[in-house]
Amino acid sequence: MTGGETPLAERVAIVTGGTRGIGLAIATRLAEDGAAVVVSGRDAARLEGAVKDLEALGGPVLGITADVATREDADRVCETAKSRFGRIDVLVNNAGITRDALLIRMKDDDWDQVLDVNLRGAFLMTRAAARTMVRQKSGRVINVTSAAGAMGNPGQANYSAAKAGLIGLTKSAARELAHWSILVNAVAPGLIDTDMTAALPAAARQALLAQVPLGRIGTARDVAEMVGFLAGDAAGYITGQVFHVNGGLYM
Repeated sequence: MTGGETPLAERVAIVTGGTRGIGLAIATRLAEDGAAVVVSGRDAARLEGAVKDLEALGGPVLGITADVATREDADRVCETAKSRFGRIDVLVNNAGITRDALLIRMKDDDWDQVLDVNLRGAFLMTRAAARTMVRQKSGRVINVTSAAGAMGNPGQANYSAAKAGLIGLTKSAARELAHWSILVNAVAPGLIDTDMTAALPAAARQALLAQVPLGRIGTARDVAEMVGFLAGDAAGYITGQVFHVNGGLYM
């Protein structure tokens, strides 16, 4: 924000998988808007680096090493955030992994791990955070899904299924939690410049880029801007929606 505006001052945001890529960009955007930011990740060293980057912005930051696909860790992240800052206003379910393989060659573990982190983790975190938000009678849950969840990606049956499931979870939770003024939405990135897309073979990356009408790869900040909007007061009458940030890849 410019001019010292802090629209999320006094608010507390949790970002899972907040140590790099889209997650770190989201945590940065929310911190710039004045929120106290809690980031979780599985890699302790990477988490430490992310916390240092966020602390440089001047606001309160807490890093928690956790695997949010386990109930104990999901509960611990929310309990620790609540105990440190007194409330939870925004939950961004961003943690995600890929284990790509063609359907007929996909191992059971490839399926299970991706569904666990990308979908079960979001369910566990939403359930844990919602307990606090219900008592507050306010809150925002923002799920980071994917264009793959709407259009499907070859070689990503597990990832596409998990991200499609996240859209269903978003809509169902939005209907249930509206009674307590808790808004639940999803942001669906397309081809974004992250470690995940950097790992794609050059030909596959080029083929995807050719399908983007805007003709460029998106940035993590492009996604973070939409999340920042949904976390703020201007989005007060929006719930159960999926916002595609993809340069026109999927319409």
